Amino acid sequence: MKIIVDAFGGDNAPGEILRGCAQAQMELGIQLALAGDKDKLLACAKELGLSPQLAQMEILDCKDALTMEDEPSAVLKEKPDSSMAVGLRALAQGRGDAFASAGNSGALVVGATMIAKRIRGVKRVAFAPLLPKSQGFFMLCDGGASVDCRPEMLLQFGLMGSAYMKRVMGIEKPRVGLANVGTEAHKGDELRHQAFELLSQCGDIHFVGNVEARDIPYDACDVVVTDGFTGNMLLKLYEGVAMAVMDKIKGVFTQSLKNKLAAAAVYGDMKQLKKSMDYNEYGGAPIIGAAKPVFKIHGSAKASTVKNALRLTRDYAQSGFVEQIAQAVAPGKAAGGDQQ
Repeated sequence: MKIIVDAFGGDNAPGEILRGCAQAQMELGIQLALAGDKDKLLACAKELGLSPQLAQMEILDCKDALTMEDEPSAVLKEKPDSSMAVGLRALAQGRGDAFASAGNSGALVVGATMIAKRIRGVKRVAFAPLLPKSQGFFMLCDGGASVDCRPEMLLQFGLMGSAYMKRVMGIEKPRVGLANVGTEAHKGDELRHQAFELLSQCGDIHFVGNVEARDIPYDACDVVVTDGFTGNMLLKLYEGVAMAVMDKIKGVFTQSLKNKLAAAAVYGDMKQLKKSMDYNEYGGAPIIGAAKPVFKIHGSAKASTVKNALRLTRDYAQSGFVEQIAQAVAPGKAAGGDQQ
């Protein structure tokens, strides 16, 4: 198993990327190829004391890198020799089994679609992050890759999300819900009405109907289906509220000596609570629907998050998920049609 990593993608590249890769190589039994400036990687590894670890990794030498300010199309046009573009091309050429990047999300979606290509029959790729809920975690699909969607695309998001949760995350019968403004079948706009009908008629998923945003954290379902615009709003709000709540709790426990003593008594429990609410525990999210495994690592990822992301990337690549989706959305099936 070889995973290609964008060594210069993300807020903390290349140092934290290199640290995380070194941990993953040691603990996960995977081979790694790093796309990026070789001279800078060697210097960084020397500074961090990781030269022996880097020596065991392949380096795909390239001098350019995408920034978060670059347009998504830059991965194809302005910066075709960036670490993200070079890594994706290596994946497409079969020089690795998967690709992971903490870089520009929009560019990664464009690159996954145009360089790695979509699975035949998939209309749009989807950004599919895992987020914590009261019982375990759920997948949000789509979390921002496809802003404008048609009903059949939401059906495919449900199919792909369900397959991922079963094959990669080990949930036997994932519950699929459609994010809406009410639970009743008649609620929502025309997109939601038509998507509801298609999801209800699909025998390949366990569809549980509409779910309201306030019920999502309370184990309403395992896969939340929505268009990318709504999904990205849900994702950012979810992350922000979780951080705000934890900051509030920290403030309560530090405002007086009495509260500090109480905090000491429940320190272990609070640490576990914080861990359970931290989306970084999952490392990132797959770009599902791409013909080869592409994984988005959190942009602010530190080493442990990078390692977690590479673990999920490995599991994703080994799961047979891509082949299963290819069968599920083959032209002529319910998910419908060739690429458009």
